[in-house]
Amino acid sequence: MRRLFSFRTTTAVLLALILSAVVYGFAAANTVDASKAGEGEGAVSGYAITDIHYTLDVSGNPGTITNVTFNTDVAVPTTGTVYVVAEKLTAPAGQVASIPCTMTVLSVSCDFAPGALTVPYIENLRVVAAQ
Repeated sequence: MRRLFSFRTTTAVLLALILSAVVYGFAAANTVDASKAGEGEGAVSGYAITDIHYTLDVSGNPGTITNVTFNTDVAVPTTGTVYVVAEKLTAPAGQVASIPCTMTVLSVSCDFAPGALTVPYIENLRVVAAQ
């Protein structure tokens, strides 16, 4: 009489079943902490910038801007960042300076490196603020 299954086939099937049970048990033991993740969209309201003041270098070259201060309508959180970008829009156009600023409640102060920004080259001041 012929055997329906050989020893090798039976061993392979049993080994596969045992391996499947072990893998299932290991996967069932994994835990993942509760967290939020996802993708979406929302409106970006921006900040209203008011009371812009430039400080000129009166002790050296009065045509050089050393500092710019302004106020925001809502306080930027202490974990946020604010940069100002001074731009020249006419020829030769291009970004002149991009510097980080310091914040105190609704007031922001940005110090330029000495001689980095002269009055004729600032035609646009862009504020980039993020929470």
